[in-house]
Amino acid sequence: MSFVMASLKNLLLSPLRTFIHKDFHDIFDRMTLLDKLFFMMVHFVDKLNLWHRLPVLLGLFYLAARRHLHQEYNLINVGTSNEGDYPNTTVDGKYNDPFNERAGSQFSFFGRNMLPVDQHNKLKNPDPMVVATKLLARRNFIDTGKQFNMIAASWIQFMIHDWVDHFEDTQQIELRAPKEVTSECPLKSFKFFKTKQTPTGFYEIKTGHLNMRTPRWDGSVIYGSNAHVSKKVRTFKDGKLKLSENGLLEQDENGKIIAGDVRNTWAGLMSLQALFIQEHNLVCDALKKEYPDLEDEELYRHARLVTSAVIAKIHTIDWTVELLKTDTLLAGMRANWYGLLGKKFKDTLGHVGGSIFGGLVGMKKPENHGVPYSLTEEFTSVYRMHQLLPDTLQLRNIDATPGPNKSLPLTEIPMEDLIGGKGEENLSRIGFTKQMVSMGHQACGALELWNYPIWMRDLIAQDVDGTDRTHHIDLAALEIYRDRERSVARYNEFRRRMLQIPITKWEDLTDDEQVIETLHQVYGDDVEQLDLLVGMSAEKKIKGFAISETAFFIFLIMASRRLEADNFFTSNYNEETYTKKGLEWVNTTESLKDVLDRHYPEMTEKWMNSNSAFSVWDSSPEPHNPIPLYLRVPHK
Repeated sequence: MSFVMASLKNLLLSPLRTFIHKDFHDIFDRMTLLDKLFFMMVHFVDKLNLWHRLPVLLGLFYLAARRHLHQEYNLINVGTSNEGDYPNTTVDGKYNDPFNERAGSQFSFFGRNMLPVDQHNKLKNPDPMVVATKLLARRNFIDTGKQFNMIAASWIQFMIHDWVDHFEDTQQIELRAPKEVTSECPLKSFKFFKTKQTPTGFYEIKTGHLNMRTPRWDGSVIYGSNAHVSKKVRTFKDGKLKLSENGLLEQDENGKIIAGDVRNTWAGLMSLQALFIQEHNLVCDALKKEYPDLEDEELYRHARLVTSAVIAKIHTIDWTVELLKTDTLLAGMRANWYGLLGKKFKDTLGHVGGSIFGGLVGMKKPENHGVPYSLTEEFTSVYRMHQLLPDTLQLRNIDATPGPNKSLPLTEIPMEDLIGGKGEENLSRIGFTKQMVSMGHQACGALELWNYPIWMRDLIAQDVDGTDRTHHIDLAALEIYRDRERSVARYNEFRRRMLQIPITKWEDLTDDEQVIETLHQVYGDDVEQLDLLVGMSAEKKIKGFAISETAFFIFLIMASRRLEADNFFTSNYNEETYTKKGLEWVNTTESLKDVLDRHYPEMTEKWMNSNSAFSVWDSSPEPHNPIPLYLRVPHK
């Protein structure tokens, strides 16, 4: 009977194969009937390049169907792990999953959204320094207009330092600039350490890479990813963390900053670390006042959970909404946190209706879709966003009288003076308020070709403890090399494996004739050789999106996964774990502006004109839209 049914199903569906792009025939044949129906719908919309122009509700349905397909076909486990059970959050992220001790912990493997594509015979084809010079290096600074500011650029580094960092091998590699680009390269050659390969114990993927940071949303950027750093940042009094009297990061006896992560830092990142240390300490004060019997360790644990949840919430419904500035993504990101029924309903009646109507946060149990939680190599690759950084920071004169839209006069300081130890010294002179206001008023760079900072092509990298390394690096060339070294698929294959229609010629990617000519120079006519970072930078952007659609579909699956696979956002998202006061704190925080208002109430009132702290502060506030969110239709 099953054979007959299978034959009948194939007979009915076989005509549809002519409609499906040939590259998807194999995976389509392996799909369940429901998944085939979802795929047909998604594929039809993709062929028309239509989803972002659909009415909001239809757009949400498309994204839900695509996310389901990615959850089924784009989550691949890498490496073995042990079972265990532990009732509280741990410093190194272990025991978050009661059935999998190491999932989401420090030293766990990076997972995969697709099987590795071995490129070790093509590590220098085409040469990474040629790619960086001809297609990435900044010619003239391109910004994001009023959409995204330097706080937003700092925020994503704040998140990356919470989530991912690869272990390095002791063996060094050297890249030398070919003659054709030597005169244009700030470094004629540079050395760096290979990514460390570790046996996985698996048959299909034999080696993988270990994560030095905890990939969960646990605030490790301020708390640390191991016991040594965790002890260093704590005061061990009333649950609080160390902070200097001027509201910035404290220094140790060697003059190095004290924070959960101190590697490859700059003034913007340090400012956000200091702000959320202040937030943690204020939560401790509130909990101590509400529950005077709580001791230091209990206050620390509860405050860490609360502060980490505030960070996760800001990223979900504030930062991401500004990054992907469309009504559909506004609805989608809020639905991730609150569900389709919305905040007012959830505040009144609690989490009801499962993840769709009640949101991922507060579900009865975590959902990992049968694959232990991790962040992935592909996720790391699409978060390569160094084009966001400008050449100079525009320091605002906060002693001047604000002009139209609360704008301020400015002076400029080179970005090189704001990184590493020099950055810490200059930040101390600038002060938190001036630094934050200045970043708020300055647009960040756009994720485009020819917009990669030149100063990052001659960069001093750091060790884990913040010590400067001897060898300078060309970060643009190194990022091209890293994707190849870590067997991340190149652009076209990446799209195929994410069920996106691949390109067949350069004109499918861009209308810019100069870009097409340069792509020909670097890659010839072989679109399959196109590097992921270059393709994402060249890709036509969806209106309102600061990132490419290719990057977004990785976000689509992994942004949800960070919440739904974590028991502290699902089964343990309750008063018993967070305390009643702590849960109220998270629930009443909607944005970074709310956090700034708690600690610097005069800042946003005096100098911020925009709705969000992540859009340029002298931009006009978003006008009220009387049309209910779910009934809106995108403007053409």
